[in-house]
Amino acid sequence: MSTTESSSYYEDLEHMSVHDLLANINREDKSVPISVERVIPKIEGLVKVTVEKLQAGGRLFYIGAGTSGRLGVVDASEIPPTYGMPHGKVIGLIAGGDKAIRKAVEYAEDDLKQGWKDLEEHLINQQDVLVGIAASGRTPYVVGALKAARANGIITGCIVCNLDSEVAKHADFPIEVVVGPEFVTGSTRMKAGTAQKLVLNMISTTTMIKLGRVKGNKMVDMQLTNVKLVDRGVKMIMSEVGVSYEEAEQLLSQFGSVRKAVESRKK
Repeated sequence: MSTTESSSYYEDLEHMSVHDLLANINREDKSVPISVERVIPKIEGLVKVTVEKLQAGGRLFYIGAGTSGRLGVVDASEIPPTYGMPHGKVIGLIAGGDKAIRKAVEYAEDDLKQGWKDLEEHLINQQDVLVGIAASGRTPYVVGALKAARANGIITGCIVCNLDSEVAKHADFPIEVVVGPEFVTGSTRMKAGTAQKLVLNMISTTTMIKLGRVKGNKMVDMQLTNVKLVDRGVKMIMSEVGVSYEEAEQLLSQFGSVRKAVESRKK
């Protein structure tokens, strides 16, 4: 039996108090970052090749089903507003299409050929990187996509939560984060999902930093799409160039981005 399907360490959950349920879930969650730490060298290899490919004009694709697919879509969708990257540079695909983000599409993940078909619609090619996300490591939708991508000379990686999985066999850069049994047996949206989210954060954040999308520790290319973000941008400018709030606000209005506003005063 795979680790993600093995029985929970806890019995009779329905008889636990609310406090004990929460405390035990939290106890299990604490183990996840430790499991992620063990695979940092594997993550490093994937990030380095991803940076190289994006610097050369390529793209980063995530592909998955269910919770894994949704996590990839979330990470990809946050890149343009956070780092000012053009839409389409980081792409998340989920079995069943966009409607599956909100509502499960039955058996969509079982189609071995559909993953590659979905990627072909985006004209994926050897300039790109494909990362398959599957807690079980056996999702046919992901397996088929990685296998076809590799056959077409495309760099592949994966994020799985079992060792020696079918998905990992078709990944040039397999990341296997084994977090052990779930609190609720088989509910991989819990520890496995948390591990996948942590790894995705590490991949995309590190990649964006190495692509020059962060200055110091600031998101200088973020899209200013609401009052909170405009205020954050103004304060970044204040910190970087030593002006008042009003002056920083004027600079941001004039140049339209934190980066351009700061660069205008440092020339």
